Amino acid sequence: MERGNHSEATEFILSGLTDCPELQIPLFVVFLLIYSITLVGNGGMILLIMIDPQLHTPMYFFLRILSFCDLCVSSILSPKMLFNFLAERKSISYTGCAVQMSLCIAFADAECLLLSVMAYDRYVAICKPLLYTVTMSRKLCKQLVAGAFAVGMVDSIICTCFTFQLSFCNSNIINHFFCDIPPLLELSSSDTCSNEILLFAFMGCITVISFVTVLLSYVYIISTILQIRSAEGRHKAFSTCSFHFTAVSLLYGTQFFMYLRPTSSYSMDTDKVASVFYTLVIPMLNPLIYSLGNTEVKDALRRAMNKLLTNSGICLTKYWFSDGEWEQVNSIPSHCNVISHSPWKYCSL
Repeated sequence: MERGNHSEATEFILSGLTDCPELQIPLFVVFLLIYSITLVGNGGMILLIMIDPQLHTPMYFFLRILSFCDLCVSSILSPKMLFNFLAERKSISYTGCAVQMSLCIAFADAECLLLSVMAYDRYVAICKPLLYTVTMSRKLCKQLVAGAFAVGMVDSIICTCFTFQLSFCNSNIINHFFCDIPPLLELSSSDTCSNEILLFAFMGCITVISFVTVLLSYVYIISTILQIRSAEGRHKAFSTCSFHFTAVSLLYGTQFFMYLRPTSSYSMDTDKVASVFYTLVIPMLNPLIYSLGNTEVKDALRRAMNKLLTNSGICLTKYWFSDGEWEQVNSIPSHCNVISHSPWKYCSL
């Protein structure tokens, strides 16, 4: 492969989402909000899973790692993107571009593989419940996570090395808001045929293998659920998978759109929108998807709030009005005095 003359490309200029000056401040506010929600949502999810013993299960262990990956991907891209909205010169160094690409690929691949691992976890839990604790041991869970990150690192190193062996003599303006492989291939003055084949092979292989694993897992899961006679049992089994299935649909749908297309059909403007959704919006949505309809996460959050408020001299619990009386749903210390008669009652010591 031709080795590029890197002396003419000591830095790159990121064109960003748009070159319209009037949109820079509004976009800065929007993406600052997205990044803030991502930090709070994923950071809160990681902390909640760590401090609540009832969430120390394989499913929530994988969810904690998934939140970590989302947090990392967003933090790799968002600060530089936010800075460029306000900067006159939207530059990134040659080394910084390579590091940004490498880290983004590594965490994105790990997240993709983690979703397939989580699908396998749900398959064992629903289809082989008696063997669940034996099969999904702590050791296996750690090995699966380590394997996902190892594959991501190998793919990241290979793709980054091959991409930055290209020559970028003609221009240094990247038509994107971060250093991604397709816009760099478009920018290069070298023959990129082998790089395109490599990109298609690695990205396609990881995405397709992960997707097939998820698909087969859900075929067995649905088949098992349909054999459950109780409607309540079927609903409970489906509800444990619905959050994961939503996250899978969002991630794999965007990945197939971005990477498994012929080069002739690339449109950088379209890819920018897809990249925003894939790298910034999905990390924001994942903690919401896994928490809003998840009773276990809600209960864990309520327990954490009760503990925090109790330590502060205030305790929070929920009451339900039945047969003319308020019935306590969650227990509170006996020395608390109720000071409110709404469905949510606050009490003081």
